[in-house]
Amino acid sequence: MDVLTPEQRRKAMQAVKSKDTLLELRLRKKLWEKGYRYRKNYKGLPGTPDIVLTKCKIAIFCDSEFWHGYNWAEEKKHIHTNKEFWTRKIERNIERDREVTKELESQGWIVLRFWGREIQKNLDGCIRRIEEAIQKRKSEQI
Repeated sequence: MDVLTPEQRRKAMQAVKSKDTLLELRLRKKLWEKGYRYRKNYKGLPGTPDIVLTKCKIAIFCDSEFWHGYNWAEEKKHIHTNKEFWTRKIERNIERDREVTKELESQGWIVLRFWGREIQKNLDGCIRRIEEAIQKRKSEQI
């Protein structure tokens, strides 16, 4: 049984953003400050990556913990409302993430996925991983 009325649930779900989330904005702002230029929400690739460094063929996804199933084996035990629906939905998201990653890698892209908590707690570490991927790509071109 949902604790919210249908109208409250509808409003709550409408408020969920799929692009320009605070996580993405933090990561993009830091990349921009460091002089990296990118495309955002690039529809020309499978999965519409949040950030794309086209010159280096690097696709970056900023995944929120709930929607993309962080620690899913443990977390799904805590869903009490509409469990069957949410389990199916989140597990399909996890599966889709794997499919998109595999497809992009088969096209020669480096795929980086960051959990929201990684971006919040260790933004510099995320930037370091991106810079390592850029260096790897540059060394492949030599």
